[in-house]
Amino acid sequence: MDIASLADAVQRGERRAIARAITLVESTRAEHRVQATDLLETLARTGRESIRIGLSGTPGVGKSTFIESFGLMLVEQGLRVAVLAVDPSSKRTGGSILGDKTRMEQLSRSPHAFIRPSPSRSHLGGVARRTREAVALCEAAGYDVVLIETVGVGQSETVVAELSDVFLLLLAPAGGDELQGVKRGIMEAADIILVNKADGDLKPAAMRTCADYAGALRLLRRRPQDPDGFPKAMTVSALNVAGLDQAWSEICNLVEWRQAQGHWQARRIAQARHWFEEEVRQTLLARLDGPNARSLMQALSRQVAEGQITASRAAEDLFDRIWPEMGGTNPSESLDAATDTP
Repeated sequence: MDIASLADAVQRGERRAIARAITLVESTRAEHRVQATDLLETLARTGRESIRIGLSGTPGVGKSTFIESFGLMLVEQGLRVAVLAVDPSSKRTGGSILGDKTRMEQLSRSPHAFIRPSPSRSHLGGVARRTREAVALCEAAGYDVVLIETVGVGQSETVVAELSDVFLLLLAPAGGDELQGVKRGIMEAADIILVNKADGDLKPAAMRTCADYAGALRLLRRRPQDPDGFPKAMTVSALNVAGLDQAWSEICNLVEWRQAQGHWQARRIAQARHWFEEEVRQTLLARLDGPNARSLMQALSRQVAEGQITASRAAEDLFDRIWPEMGGTNPSESLDAATDTP
């Protein structure tokens, strides 16, 4: 694959090239990982930045409908919009439906929008392993807004906050009271809570739910990256396209304030460090997936199951015996040497 030509095509915003690039970075083949790294390093020189908006919510809350209505509104304002949707993978077969693009029929036809569904492949936290790289590709392609739709699994789905500049949480009417709102986890990560389906018979319930969560947000400890009034709760109707312009206005206000106060860049630096550490962990786990490591793990697993050795001792033995194959000598000596390096 000609990486230079692919990088040029991505920078020109060619959707077919962007799709090929995302397929490349999602590949687990060793030669593809080398090419993907070269591609990302080349595109990092563009210096382009998008507004990254993470979006989470329980299944059935209307995330896809919201994204299509919201995306079409942004396109009408002259913005280019990319949507990265993460679809749950089956634990039995490993497959995913990847039907988000079908649900966003109108948005997918817009020449100013790009939609890419990706399987989660059992990666926890609501996003796929390579979603971060896919976001970087969309930024290099010149998209003004990148929407990251998570799987939608519950209160532990906070990894998307490490990918986005603004984190939206979509809730359904009558989905809980004020006590639900003070639960830690995803509520603490949200910047704006949007109570969807505020239309028809559900509108009164949506207003009450919004009031409950607005009260709950006032009980949370204030974060330094928030201006007065944030985080906040609002009502929207993706079906009737109501309240979306107000939500976008609040997003822009929050982004402008964080950029002016220095929180925007500081957050992105912290995110880069987070993903470096995560990549180190994932690389170490991948090294443990070799044939020698698997054979040793099976042998130690049998000893643990038979009560011959504790799980903690078996893990230490595994690491001590595998470390030389990973290019190290004594783990503690190697770590001491690394910390002494200026």
